[in-house]
Parts: sequence; C-alpha cells; structure tokens
Amino acid sequence: MAISLTKGAAMMAARVVDLERPSTWEFSGFSQNGEDGILDVLSKQLKQRNRYFIEIGASDGMQNNSSWLVVAEQYDGLMIEGDPRLAARGDRLITPYSIGVNYLNMFVDSENITALKELSRYAEPDIFSLDIDGVDYYIAKQLMSVGFRPKIFVVEYNSVYGANKSLTVPYRKNFSFTDAHPSRLYYGVSIAAWKKFFHALGYKFVTVDTKGVNAFFVDPSSFSAEFIDRIDGMDYAENQFQYRKFKTPSDQQFRLIQDQQFVEI
Repeated sequence: MAISLTKGAAMMAARVVDLERPSTWEFSGFSQNGEDGILDVLSKQLKQRNRYFIEIGASDGMQNNSSWLVVAEQYDGLMIEGDPRLAARGDRLITPYSIGVNYLNMFVDSENITALKELSRYAEPDIFSLDIDGVDYYIAKQLMSVGFRPKIFVVEYNSVYGANKSLTVPYRKNFSFTDAHPSRLYYGVSIAAWKKFFHALGYKFVTVDTKGVNAFFVDPSSFSAEFIDRIDGMDYAENQFQYRKFKTPSDQQFRLIQDQQFVEI
C-alpha cells in the first residue's frame, strides 16, 4: 500500500501534462500501467462529478483501475471481483479508506447485470472500468442495455487481434482465458470492435494506454468540446507483456489462435 501511494505520488508530480496528448497524463499508483493518470486527467475535466465509480475485475485491490480513486481521491463506488479469495483481500485492504466503497465477490455474467444496476448508486458513474479477460464485449453490451451510461468507460482490449480486426470471442458463461487456449491469447475484444461498439452509442474514443492494455472512451456531453475535440490519443498499441512473452508482434501471435471460433463485430 505505502509503495503504491508513494510511487503514484512521485510519478504524478513528475508529469508534464499536455491536455492534447494522453501519453503525458499517465502515472501508475495501483494501476497496471498508466491508467491512474489517464483517469486522473479525464475525471478532473468532467463538467459535473458524482465521484462514483464501478470496476468489474478489481482483483485484490493492489493492482486495478479504481484503488487510486478510493485511497488518494476518496471516491465511492463498487469494486467487483469474481475470485472470492481476491475479493476478501481487497475488502480488507481497500474499503477502510472510504465509507462509500463496497467490495463485492461476484462473478458478473449477462444474467446478473440487472442485479448489479440495483447495487449501484448511479446509472451514470463518473468512471466504469471493465477488465475480466474474457467475454467483456457481452458484459458491456448488457450493461448499456439495462441503462448504464458512464461518463468515462475504461475497457481492456486484446492486441493480439491487431489494430483493424473487429473481433471478439463467443459468449460462454464462466469463460476463463487460462483454460480457453494454451497460449492464453484467446480472450477479449479487439480495439476495432470496441471502437465500433462505443461509436454506435455516441461515445468518443480518447486513447489506449502506452503499454497496450486498456482503451478509454467518454460520453462527449460530459466534457467541454474545447477539451475533448483537441485530444490526440494513441489509436492502438501492442500489449507489451504479450510481446515480451512471445517475442513476436500481434499478427504472428494471432496465428497461434487463428483456428479458434470468433465473432465479428
């Protein structure tokens, strides 16, 4: 905890933020990469804030996209984790920092989204983060269909599909990427599919993080046009962990799973 806070504060202070270039926004306290910094800038540019978030895939609280919001910014929200052991540890470590945080052990699927909406204080939270390494597309689709409309939406994308393929995996309840394919590359959603999905809902693409893990979309009505229209974000980045692991770019990684079943978006 102390290391995460100290690291985040130091990186935050060292930034030279250019509001047109999201790569300059990044810092990491609890986030895997620079997501804490991107959310810091975006949230502070909102016209109105309710200071509420929802994260699906919060892990144990020590590496996610919402713990910085709780510990450093005193946000309220829902932190949801499907693994009971990780959820229990996260509840013990993170919830004492904000009386308005609920850390829930819940495996989210398309059948219990309505229950999730009933648990949330807002249908339009400032921030929604979705990272479950699997059927994320179908969960996001159901979230929006039941009336959620986050101002900022963070989603994990899988760079194995490259910048242009508009693909995801078929829906399977209890999907586990560790069991789906030996390579552990068969999961999630391409960046092109996410762009198509959110564009149809009136959202604007902002950027991906420089390590190639998460993509950021915003409801433009929640921001000034002067800010949002001038952003020059990164359209796509290779997942650096996957690149180091396989020592090949995404097009060659994709060959390892090209015989699997996909759904075109």
